[in-house]
Amino acid sequence: MAGGGAPERPPRSPATLILLGGVAALLFGALVALGIWQVERRAWKHALIAQVDARLHAAPVAPPGPAEWPRIDARDAYLRVALSGQYLPGRETFVKAVTERGPGFWALSPLVSEQGFIVLVNRGFVARAVAPAPAGPARVTGLLRLTEPGGGFLRANDPAANHWFSRDVAAIARARHLAPVAPYFVDADAASSNPGGPVGGLTVVRFSDNHLIYALTWFGLAALVAIGAVIVAREERRVRRAAAAR
Repeated sequence: MAGGGAPERPPRSPATLILLGGVAALLFGALVALGIWQVERRAWKHALIAQVDARLHAAPVAPPGPAEWPRIDARDAYLRVALSGQYLPGRETFVKAVTERGPGFWALSPLVSEQGFIVLVNRGFVARAVAPAPAGPARVTGLLRLTEPGGGFLRANDPAANHWFSRDVAAIARARHLAPVAPYFVDADAASSNPGGPVGGLTVVRFSDNHLIYALTWFGLAALVAIGAVIVAREERRVRRAAAAR
């Protein structure tokens, strides 16, 4: 080759071009599929948020009974419920919590409902692990919450030591010898709080909604793959023209 430039590379073989094209097509298809999945997840999340918002402002209903327990899932979260019954004395469980009032505990007490089954009621926040359940008939309104199995973000529950970091209904029921217990708990609202007792109504309803950012990221990466494929194709065409002209 005349001149001082780098020698022209030879054209790629058909097998190499097929391999590169196949890899680019697979990457492009996978990235587009991930972007579409995130768009669908965003639509589902927005529908869930609207559903939960409607529940938060709806009239309270009776809590699901034993016949409905096997079907309890995320669609039931934050349902407003009202239940009456009587607390079991001396069965409180205090779960570590950090709220707008600072660090402390959630005070969970088992309530024997008028229907005959037990519901763990999160009566609210206390600064110290001392909050005996009130005696006599009780009526509670609040939000149905799904159990939190396992433990907290960094620490696991230790029932033997009575150290609790999440509201794991099944584990608490075993530790307190409770049965039959609903597979959910109820966050009592502020109206259900007794003077000087745990402070209810501190439920934080928040959903992460980053699906649009994720979708744009996947679609952007797919666009980069497509642009890269076009650049490679154009370069290959230039090399082949140059080789034909020699």
